Amino acid sequence: MLHKSKKNLFASHSAGIRSLLLWLVLLVFWGLVIPACAPFAPAPRSGMEETHLPDSFSIQDSIYDPRQRWWETIGDEQLNNFVDEALSDNQTLLSYWARFERAQAQAKKAGADLKPSLAGGADASYTKVQTGNDGSIENESYAVGLIAGYEVDLWGRIRATHESALLEAEASREDLNAAAMTVAAEVADRWIAILSQRLQGQLLEQQLATNKTYLDLVELRFRKSLASALDVFQQRQLVERVRAQLPLIEMQERMLENQLAVLLGRMPNQAPRISRQELPVIAAVPAAGLPVQLLQNRPDIAAALRRMEASDQDLAAARADRLPALRLTGSAAYDNDELAALFDNWIVNLAASLTAPIFDGSRRKSEVEINLAAVQQQLAEYRQIVLSAVREVEDALISETKIREHIAALENQLQAGQNALSEARTRYVNGLNDYLPVLTQLLSVQNLENDLIQRHEDLLVARISLYRAIGGSWVDDLTPPAQNN
Repeated sequence: MLHKSKKNLFASHSAGIRSLLLWLVLLVFWGLVIPACAPFAPAPRSGMEETHLPDSFSIQDSIYDPRQRWWETIGDEQLNNFVDEALSDNQTLLSYWARFERAQAQAKKAGADLKPSLAGGADASYTKVQTGNDGSIENESYAVGLIAGYEVDLWGRIRATHESALLEAEASREDLNAAAMTVAAEVADRWIAILSQRLQGQLLEQQLATNKTYLDLVELRFRKSLASALDVFQQRQLVERVRAQLPLIEMQERMLENQLAVLLGRMPNQAPRISRQELPVIAAVPAAGLPVQLLQNRPDIAAALRRMEASDQDLAAARADRLPALRLTGSAAYDNDELAALFDNWIVNLAASLTAPIFDGSRRKSEVEINLAAVQQQLAEYRQIVLSAVREVEDALISETKIREHIAALENQLQAGQNALSEARTRYVNGLNDYLPVLTQLLSVQNLENDLIQRHEDLLVARISLYRAIGGSWVDDLTPPAQNN
């Protein structure tokens, strides 16, 4: 009898295991074979209408190397180190890295519904009911089992949702690339601005010394009754005017250093010390490439394109949601009132349900209309970003070209002003005219000297704007920052 009981128990276990394996094979079949054969998934609506771009830019149409780390062309090793530090430690970039990782995780989560789910469970209960004559009835039950489920993606809704999430993750990476380009440009911009302020401070010190020399000359002539008190007061005013500008220059330089420190991921009181003392000299306008290259080199354009494609997938998912859905569920469990005999009794359930919306107050129809409008919105935004990108390159090319012409004219004007100042000073010393022409020319020359420094700064900023506008593929080499444990 004992041998027969063990044999029955083994047969019961074998039958249960066979049923469970059959169910799991069925789920795998539905999960892998049926979606691949489903021909009814609605094709995503394509909003990829051709965007007409000009054949070339108005200034030049030479080819640009998108892999180039453009700041290295300036030729300053300290600047190269600053940009590299910012690309690894800037807190805004670290935030974009976290967003990208979150988008990747969300895409992985969205794809989980393409596969069957399997969960384990266990249950135990105990009840005791008091009866008359101080008696009681006790009952206990135990159950251990598996629960499986799967939705057959007949119309491609789940796959479209997964594809949308993947495209959003790609767009998030492009957002990161755009932020990296912005950070590199801002670091170079602050570095140039600091050098410009430093040069302006040095120029003011020189002008202050020059104005003091002229003041000594006017006071000497005043003591000899060859100049009026008005000449002395006017020159003293010019001396104090230059002296008053020095604190503002120093303030601006310190504030720019603080901004650079924050861009590098440092505290403001840890601002780096810049060893360079002059503004870099750059060559002629570089190659900006062709307008069509912007579609590959500008990460903001790539991000807009990915989001437009994601909107197409969302629309496909919304349309599929209006169609019937087939869901498979099943469970296999041991169930018994005694723990020792728990695995003697098998319970296996298989079920399939087909649900189709009949009336939902037009909720699903409205969802389709919402996603259709979102596609049109993303298409318009994509076109606007492309137009803005072309405009930014054109603006940068025009700016650099015209600033160069303006600098050449300023240099000629400065040379003429210095000649006029020398002549006015000679005539004043010889008593041929009063001090007003000297004062006028001195103010003009000093203003031109200051303007020339600012225009050289503007020229470098225009070059940075050009590099930023044409984009590049160097951002594809960026790697995630090391995780701090």
